[in-house]
Amino acid sequence: MAEQSFDLVVLGGGPGGYVAAIRAAQLKMNVALVEREHLGGICLNWGCIPTKALLRSSEINHLLHTLGDYGFSADNIQFDIQKVVKRSRGVASQLSGGVKHLLKKNKVTVFDGHGKLAGKGKLSVTKDGKDVATLSAKHIILATGARARTIPGIEPDGKLIWTYKEAMLPAAMPKRLIVMGSGAIGSEFASFYLNMGAEVTLVEVMDRILPVEDAEISAFVQKSFVKQGMKVLTGAKVQGIRKEGDAVTAVIEIAGKVQEIAADRVISAVGIVGNVENLGLEGTGVKVDRTHIVTDAFGRTGEPGVYAIGDLTGPPWLAHKASHEGVITVEAIAGLHPHAMDAKNIPGCTYCRPQVASVGLTEAAAKAAGHELKVGRFPFIGNGKAIAMGEPEGFVKTVFDAKTGELLGAHMVGPEVTEMIQGYTIAKTMETTEAELMHTVFPHPTISEAMHEAVLDAYGRVIHM
Repeated sequence: MAEQSFDLVVLGGGPGGYVAAIRAAQLKMNVALVEREHLGGICLNWGCIPTKALLRSSEINHLLHTLGDYGFSADNIQFDIQKVVKRSRGVASQLSGGVKHLLKKNKVTVFDGHGKLAGKGKLSVTKDGKDVATLSAKHIILATGARARTIPGIEPDGKLIWTYKEAMLPAAMPKRLIVMGSGAIGSEFASFYLNMGAEVTLVEVMDRILPVEDAEISAFVQKSFVKQGMKVLTGAKVQGIRKEGDAVTAVIEIAGKVQEIAADRVISAVGIVGNVENLGLEGTGVKVDRTHIVTDAFGRTGEPGVYAIGDLTGPPWLAHKASHEGVITVEAIAGLHPHAMDAKNIPGCTYCRPQVASVGLTEAAAKAAGHELKVGRFPFIGNGKAIAMGEPEGFVKTVFDAKTGELLGAHMVGPEVTEMIQGYTIAKTMETTEAELMHTVFPHPTISEAMHEAVLDAYGRVIHM
């Protein structure tokens, strides 16, 4: 089999890999991309995109059951879970096809199979045990992503204990559900199933849900979840799960006391591990730390010519971070001297109800870093558009350095905050101070006005509160 030569080979076609390949093609590189499963990766096929389609259906279900608040009435409201799932899968399929088109348009050569380092500047590709190709390139980017972490003794079986994949493909709606882990994935699935009518118990080993978020945001979401009917257990550890026919019983320890909770299904959402196995890393200078590859600010590993991006590397494990890393790494390879990515300028979003979005330092982290702070808050109950929409719950919080006016962090919970956080992200990236934000004219009536008011509040100038 003849060896095929490229300027760059990218291993993995997720949001990091395919973006890196396209950017390299734009820079006139001859590029190959190797993908063993689905173009678009986990995000597009089994993560970010299809879950948002499911959550949209659950939002509509919630709205249909609160029509009276808007002057409407309807009887016998029902849904077909198989049609809900089918729509979600259709959205993912459409976008996966779009990625295939983009790669073809940019003349990226795609290989279907498993890639593995095979010596300096070489990558072997196999499929179902058969050799597909041997590729050579001066530069190889590893973008193989990550998978769900499992807890020994509570391994998902695809039937009673689900990972995110099974949770997106329910054959029928469970009446009782336990969700282990309250990060973005766990909170989103808990919110989806709750709004579709299931009895949901959310279990978190830390002392609060959404533990990476600002403490005030976490507290607000927990209170909202409980108000909606969810049972939330924090400081709780699942010791084990007994399978009993077509149901389970979870044994949960809280503050030294053990309780048992029965459910139809359990979703395990307790973190991720990097896909570092069978990549041919043995004998290379690539360093692996707790299942994730160590890189510098431009994706370089300890092995010359080998780079890594996305969920395969360090946190935050987000699709948009992976895509930007792909661009930075390729531009560094091309000698364009890109800016290193600042993790404090990467926004995070959770699409539960209520939505959560943030960028930068939490108030506690900013204090711990030694900053003297000015903190502002503005509730959506004081925002005309939010009240008109019938979604007045939530607030915006801003954290500034009192001496310099630097925006250190911004945190939101409420309607469409995942769309608004980019305003603060741009401000942080441009190193904007409170002065520029105060002098920015926000359109009225919009829920984004709460962003302006939160800045004003930090400096004692809030108008509508």
